[in-house]
Amino acid sequence: MESSAGPHRVVVLALAGLLPFELGIPHRIFGRAKDPAGRPLYTILTCGLAPGPVRTDADFAVHVEHGPELLATADTVVVPASYELGPAYEEGRLSGELAAALAHIRPGTRLVSICTGGYVLAAAGYLNGRRATTHWASAEHFQRLFPEVRVDPGVLYTDDGDVLTSAGVAAGIDLCLHIVRRDHGAAVANEVARRTVVPPHRDGGQAQFIERPVPEPQLASTTAARAWVLDRLHEPLRLTDLARQEAVSVRTFTRRFREESGVSPGQWIVGQRVERARRLLERTDLPMEQVARETGFGTAQSLRKHVQAALGVSPTAYRRTFRDGAGGGPGPHTLPSPDGPSDGAGPVH
Repeated sequence: MESSAGPHRVVVLALAGLLPFELGIPHRIFGRAKDPAGRPLYTILTCGLAPGPVRTDADFAVHVEHGPELLATADTVVVPASYELGPAYEEGRLSGELAAALAHIRPGTRLVSICTGGYVLAAAGYLNGRRATTHWASAEHFQRLFPEVRVDPGVLYTDDGDVLTSAGVAAGIDLCLHIVRRDHGAAVANEVARRTVVPPHRDGGQAQFIERPVPEPQLASTTAARAWVLDRLHEPLRLTDLARQEAVSVRTFTRRFREESGVSPGQWIVGQRVERARRLLERTDLPMEQVARETGFGTAQSLRKHVQAALGVSPTAYRRTFRDGAGGGPGPHTLPSPDGPSDGAGPVH
């Protein structure tokens, strides 16, 4: 997604009390996105409410060269978290200084928040009637303060087209990678993820990070079963087979899997099959029937059903978009699917 004047311009708004880690996420992720010739796909700049030092939650300040006028040049504006949001956090309204800064943003600019940066977008009215998320520990407060926002506390990020929000801290990485994938396809996003040494896509949502009682040490994880599945996505898979890899009952395996991943085994497998289908659609010219067989969906009709449900577009449309290298990309990032069978009698998919 490039503007006519050059690479897509991302402007990060640094507010007092910001978290340095989150401030650095857009620079790291977007800054590593390159085209096949090695040219940067994004320009990333930082501004504050005024030029000069900006307090952080650490023992150092960040010197920002630009004032809020820079927001008028942005194609995408990113608002990271801050511990000093003032009336935006306490009363659900913008301070006069912050409102004046946001007034520089041009209509049609893509807006992105990381963690509690969503309070700024919500207080400005950008999230009214939209689905959004924030850190799970703030979700209840966020919903009370902004009842017109459809808060989803269980996801790592939300994508409502021109407005995107993320959950806490590292979920900002997930969201920025999603934006790169949406703009330029999986191959670019995967390369950025490899260079950043993070997974290109994390399974489940915030549920896996909410504090729960510590499990007994002797309880095994479901890692072995997941690795076993990833080598056999093209085959019919049954819950009994997965549970056998961990030497536990189907009931115990299903419970542990959901506790660890936030989704059912069936949902997770469908998600992995969709991800493999995306890679094949982007990188090969295989017929749809073969893509369906390679990903375990069996038929082109089943492939079409699951890709449409997950990405909001048909496999053909997805291939046309990303094989041509065009921007825009698919819509929702979630991977809805029915739960797998609970009795282990039938296939998981």
